Amino acid sequence: MPFSHLPPVLSEALTAKGYEKLTPVQVQVSEPAAHGRDLLVSAQTGSGKTVAFGLAMADELLEDGTLPQPGAPMALVIAPTRELALQVAKELSWLYAKAGARIATCVGGMDASRERRSLSHGAHIVVGTPGRLRDHSERGALDLSALKVAVLDEADEMLDMGFREDLETLLDATPRERRTLLFSATMPRQIVALARKYQNDALRISTVGEDRGHGDIAYQAIAVSPSDIEHAVINLLRFHEAETALLFCATRDNVRHLHASLVERGFAAVALSGEHSQQERNHALQAMRDRRARVCVATDVAARGIDLPTLSLVVHVELPRDAETLQHRSGRTGRAGKKGTAVLIVPFPRRRRVEMMLKGARIDFAWMPVPTPEDIRAKDRERMLAAMLAEIEFDDEDRALAAELMAKKSPEDIAAALVHAHRASMPQPEELLASAPNPGLAPDKQHHRPGFDDTVWFVMNVGRRQNADPRWLLPLICRRGGITKNEVGAIRIQANETGFQIPRAIANRFAAAVIKSAGQDGEDDSGIRIQPVDVPQASAPARKTLHRAAPTGEQRPSAPRHARHRAKAHRKGPGTGAPRRPH
Repeated sequence: MPFSHLPPVLSEALTAKGYEKLTPVQVQVSEPAAHGRDLLVSAQTGSGKTVAFGLAMADELLEDGTLPQPGAPMALVIAPTRELALQVAKELSWLYAKAGARIATCVGGMDASRERRSLSHGAHIVVGTPGRLRDHSERGALDLSALKVAVLDEADEMLDMGFREDLETLLDATPRERRTLLFSATMPRQIVALARKYQNDALRISTVGEDRGHGDIAYQAIAVSPSDIEHAVINLLRFHEAETALLFCATRDNVRHLHASLVERGFAAVALSGEHSQQERNHALQAMRDRRARVCVATDVAARGIDLPTLSLVVHVELPRDAETLQHRSGRTGRAGKKGTAVLIVPFPRRRRVEMMLKGARIDFAWMPVPTPEDIRAKDRERMLAAMLAEIEFDDEDRALAAELMAKKSPEDIAAALVHAHRASMPQPEELLASAPNPGLAPDKQHHRPGFDDTVWFVMNVGRRQNADPRWLLPLICRRGGITKNEVGAIRIQANETGFQIPRAIANRFAAAVIKSAGQDGEDDSGIRIQPVDVPQASAPARKTLHRAAPTGEQRPSAPRHARHRAKAHRKGPGTGAPRRPH
């Protein structure tokens, strides 16, 4: 047998589950040197930690390969969230099924009275969240006097979530001679302090390599205008067409908004956040597993413990607060040897911060362009050709219907109708503002929209210091010049001015319309001046170039009146009625 060093009941369970070999962390916790000892384990999300501590606790649970009659729990597993606790219970159930294990769960959001009845009937293993376990312990429903092994799963996350007091209360209620197995993706000082207080001569095990990024995850970053984040999400989903995708937002409100937007556009999406009941969360996850939904929008905490085997795309719609959070989020994909992709959507002003975070964490990543509608249509074409040319078994009914269609229409018309039906069923991609170059590409490799190979640069006297943003700049440009947004090329926002491209074919018409819409001083009612920059074939109106382009002897235009007012109000601080600068 491939797992002859393990108890027979566990070896048989692993074989029946399809295991051919153990993961590195599972190997190390089941070696003779680890038997009977406290363990301090560093392992990445998705490395098989649950089965690992299930194997590690076998010596304390099994007597001659079997479990005794259920009574006071022999093992306690503490996890940070409901989803993770339920997932752990599910994994341990099949691992110890042949041993006749009785496993009880105690998690927030479930029926507490039912949990107390389950505990009163006896259990070998109890799995739960810190707050609910402490509540049952203090009420006398959870008897920890006979505990032989305590497991803290994702201990770093539990401390970050403020569960330190709950953890210490639970551990203080257990026998001192128990084993303590502490699993954590990272080892900050508070984890080391917790281990020092509650573990005795712990064996340190680490399967985390020098590269903190998961080896089976390709990290990508795309830079977008803050106003285009939602459009970028849509294009990423359409470009990758992942079997299952997970989108991370920072707040419940943002989860609710993005989920509604995706459903409105035709995506099969579900949402997970703290405002959803346990039943709603279970239904959402089941929809993902049944393939009724392919996209899940979630907050960090709500997504802890999610195990979706088909998950291949993680999108950080809002940036994680640090590298550890990035690692936990991204670790939902690239599991069990499968490849995954993690994409960070980076607002332009935060590019440098993201680069520093990723490089500081030694995570290899690549700046990528935002998928355009043309890129998505090309991908759709590849996918459809592959699907149509794949070997498929047809039954007589299929062939009869095909013959009927062939008698009424040409093969080309039938194929075209099939393509049209396929495209009509897919959400439409979005046009994004070309408001900055992609930081990962050389200037000669930057993406150019059709019709913008020959352009004229114009400059307006408002920039970042006046809260310039494409969300209000683009409508203003279109209104002043009598054009549509599709006729505006790249927008470059500098400190005190902004340059933008207009196709040379319509530049004269645009300039004439701008003059008509301005007053005698060249500014409109809001104090904004627009004028051409005579720099033929310019690749970008760098700030120095814009200044050199001003006519000799002409004073640089001052900031617009409404922008100066906003900037002055902004300096006064909160409470003055100044609008917040968009992020």
